[in-house]
Amino acid sequence: MPLLGCIADDFTGATDLAAMLVAHGMTTIQVIGVPTTPLPEADAIVVALKSRTAPAAEAVADSLAACDALLAAGAKQIFFKYCSTFDSTDAGNIGPVADALLHRLQSGFALACPAFPANSRSVFHGHLFVGTSLLSESGMERHPLTPMRDPNLVRVLSRQTEGGVGLIPFATVEEGGAAIRQAINRLRDGGRRYAIADAVTEAHLHALGAAVANHALVTGGSGLAMGLPQNFRDAGLLPDRHDADALPEPRGAMAVLAGSCSRATLGQIGLARDHVPTLELDALATPDAAALQRQAEDWLEAGPLSEKRPVVIAASAAPEKVAALQARLGRDAAGSLVETALAGIARTLLARGVARLVVAGGETSGAVVQALGVDRLRIGPQIDPGVPWTYAEPAGIHLALKSGNFGARDFFLRAFA
Repeated sequence: MPLLGCIADDFTGATDLAAMLVAHGMTTIQVIGVPTTPLPEADAIVVALKSRTAPAAEAVADSLAACDALLAAGAKQIFFKYCSTFDSTDAGNIGPVADALLHRLQSGFALACPAFPANSRSVFHGHLFVGTSLLSESGMERHPLTPMRDPNLVRVLSRQTEGGVGLIPFATVEEGGAAIRQAINRLRDGGRRYAIADAVTEAHLHALGAAVANHALVTGGSGLAMGLPQNFRDAGLLPDRHDADALPEPRGAMAVLAGSCSRATLGQIGLARDHVPTLELDALATPDAAALQRQAEDWLEAGPLSEKRPVVIAASAAPEKVAALQARLGRDAAGSLVETALAGIARTLLARGVARLVVAGGETSGAVVQALGVDRLRIGPQIDPGVPWTYAEPAGIHLALKSGNFGARDFFLRAFA
């Protein structure tokens, strides 16, 4: 049975979390969507939902169903994973989902910390930084679905929940686990339901993880999860493992599909364009998913697929083009257009022998794995922090599902090494 049951609000976030758990010695399986069949054996199970931008009621219902499946399988602790940039709106979905999970678990308090120092996400005095920039000045303020214009996470979460939100400040976290537990007790006794926790180093995340060993629910980014496996080892429940990330040997043609419009992904496409065959689809010029798919198929007819170098097919665009497409079609229709096109192209790539595929963007990744009929992934080694290779056993394909904001500039070139 799983020791840790995890619920992630998007697909790339799920693999990000799973990679963290594998790197810290837990065998981990990622399940796509609410489980409807018996869960596989692993130290940790991560349920990947597409709930980050869903209506709040739908996100809550799916998250509770996932929680019930994990508890039925024997999970001893539930981890609710959201983005390291706290992607949400005042309507949710972090607060409503966390509230519902606390109620289901009959618990009255949960920690909240999205910090991930390895990817330059830190929380200081309750404010979220991306590198040296406040969240509201990082580019996330222009996100087309979840614009983050307030870096103060105590305020952000307070607008999403009826429960009180407190802060565990840097000075307390610096003191370590005992001081953190005392702060948690004070906040809980004072009627707070959540505590935003400061964290700027991995040592802070380990201390926070140790402090919540007995909590029914933990919420945060994947960074916070690095401190959880040791709790199970200390309890004698988890053996030392040195092969938790083992996967079958990779073979087959290589490809990248990109739908994210983040700065990081746009930079990765720009560098790849100078080194490998790259097709950039323009959804604004051709607002038809079937036509975009045909363009890709015609391009592939020229034979760029190879086992020696990847090809890149991108429908990413600069913010102004995304805004123009949304103005023409509406936000949801614009997103669906790109996802549908790339999902169809993914099926074409698989049929043409691609067995190593990188997908950039959370919404795009969700569409692709659903189109390929993938329902679970074995988690392997990381390419860059937060992005592991995985193996989809039914399809026999290696997949890397990359959050749009993650990865170094040469990610698309290094991934296949």
